[in-house]
Amino acid sequence: MAETLSPRALMEKLVSFPTVSRDSNLGLVDWVEGYLDDHGISAARDYDETGQKASLFAHIGPEEDGGVILSGHTDVVPVDGQAWDTDPFTVTEKGGKLYGRGTCDMKGFDALAIWAVVEAKRRGVTRPVQLALSRDEEVGCVGAPPMIEAMQGVVPKASMAIIGEPTEMGIINGHKGGTGFDLHFHGFEIHSSLQPDGVSAIMEAARLIQWANEQNEASAAAADPDSPYYPNFSTLHVGMIEGGTAHNITAKDCKFMFGLRALPTDDVAEWKAKILGKIAEIEAGMKAVRPETGITVTPRWDVPGLCAEDEGEAEAMVRRLTGRNGTGVVSFGTEAGQFQAGGYSAVVCGPGNIDQAHQPNEFITLDQFRQGEAFMENLLTELA
Repeated sequence: MAETLSPRALMEKLVSFPTVSRDSNLGLVDWVEGYLDDHGISAARDYDETGQKASLFAHIGPEEDGGVILSGHTDVVPVDGQAWDTDPFTVTEKGGKLYGRGTCDMKGFDALAIWAVVEAKRRGVTRPVQLALSRDEEVGCVGAPPMIEAMQGVVPKASMAIIGEPTEMGIINGHKGGTGFDLHFHGFEIHSSLQPDGVSAIMEAARLIQWANEQNEASAAAADPDSPYYPNFSTLHVGMIEGGTAHNITAKDCKFMFGLRALPTDDVAEWKAKILGKIAEIEAGMKAVRPETGITVTPRWDVPGLCAEDEGEAEAMVRRLTGRNGTGVVSFGTEAGQFQAGGYSAVVCGPGNIDQAHQPNEFITLDQFRQGEAFMENLLTELA
């Protein structure tokens, strides 16, 4: 008989795989697929274009539509440059907390979901439950859309998805979406004493950044004071920038990522058109001085917001499972908006506190993990 691991043991195994987003996650995927297979559960994969990363999904229960998806991501953020007191890829218990990269975001939930589907297979369920573990969430939620597409016709269409990002088991029925671009400003080098004859990639990039500041100020001034979001407006942001050769040379290159976090009620397509229009305007000015200059725009992510649903099925179920009536919204994005866009009722609910995500000495409390176990037990009872 195949060994059945506890949720804690499953989390320890998942954390031991250093699935940093820049690296392959196939070691973890191979192990999970083998573990499911040992328990009579077949799984399918959706690979990225390199073949070095994959999402995994599986179906348990009656071969019919209307099931429940338990969804998490397999990748984690890097630990480079962070001061950890323990091995980040070994779960360490101290003071009622379980430390390790991904314990909170979100291999703790992944472990609970894997445990639940194996238990669903063992106990039997009258309503299907599905497992969906994505790749590349941490680099812009780029793995979930192709996974959702790959699931169609391979497993029966579920009716709802629970995305287990850390919410301290609170019910999140709305979050911001957004879009992002990698930008490369190509300037023309010349001695800075002859500045009008050159094009500084940095100074041209600064035009876009200043425009972003002005847009943020205008959006803040027009914001709805009754919005449940903080901040209560859509925001443009540049977090890192690089470029230039020397203080007395007009910069040949300037690179940065330009991001938008949009209220789910805002039109992201309209924002994208606005951003790209401003970039085109700046580029035209650059080319007027030196035709060989320009701006390369590479789309990085495109994440829809999650909108609260009228009498949403996912929210109603999670209310029953948690015994909570309150709901909330968050300003960060998740894959829930992508499941909703794919035709599923969606909600975000999982153990742990988002404040711990991406931090050195990341942890999930034992109490939160136990609450996650109780949630899965209640789910199995409901589906039985």
